Amino acid sequence: MAQCTAPYRGHRTASGRANCPACGGRGYSRSSYSSYSYSSGPSYGGSGGSRYGSSSGGGGGGSRRTRTGRSVSYTPTEWRTVEPFIEKASEQAQAHPDRRDLFLCHAWGDREGSARELHGHLKANGASVWFSEDDLPLGSLMIREIDKGLRNCRVGIVLVTPALLESIEGEGVAEKELAVLLSTRRVIPVLHGVSFNDLNDISPILASHAGLSTKESSLDTIAAKLAAAAAALPAA
Repeated sequence: MAQCTAPYRGHRTASGRANCPACGGRGYSRSSYSSYSYSSGPSYGGSGGSRYGSSSGGGGGGSRRTRTGRSVSYTPTEWRTVEPFIEKASEQAQAHPDRRDLFLCHAWGDREGSARELHGHLKANGASVWFSEDDLPLGSLMIREIDKGLRNCRVGIVLVTPALLESIEGEGVAEKELAVLLSTRRVIPVLHGVSFNDLNDISPILASHAGLSTKESSLDTIAAKLAAAAAALPAA
């Protein structure tokens, strides 16, 4: 049987697919190009949410380990989401070894709920995290401290919840954090209690970033995968 010439990342161009001995006779399918959705720009997906952690056909996912030694395996779609950030985290670790792994952007209303839970899971998996509830000194100027936190972290996580979407619409503090994170291109959305379409309706720019969703994995599992991606350690 003929073997595909690009079994893991798919064919970047139509001509490459046409010349492939395994795929040349097949019609176009979205999955042939989905692995390039991150680098080629926004790709919103027809079903709404399929880019957020669900498995896709063709190729295997990757694996990493957290600083606590936990082995983490990714589906092919998850691997395409985190791989660019693994590279960025490695570059940042070399250039800025004192920076924390992650900045956790969240809505004020989630600070003692889902944001606190995600922060706890990230810490339990060995990640160093800037979290406003723990890192804002009493009496400090909040915006200034957030600015320092954003500057001193390698990758940003945006916990996307109904409260976060309300904050973006209301142009609250979380919306300002998000604006900075989006400019760095080092941001991973984590959808929790909202759909891809919900996010796309409020922030198409954030929705253009591949991310993870708790519809597919638990918050603890997602935290482990984020912690492993940010740790800049060799594969498990």
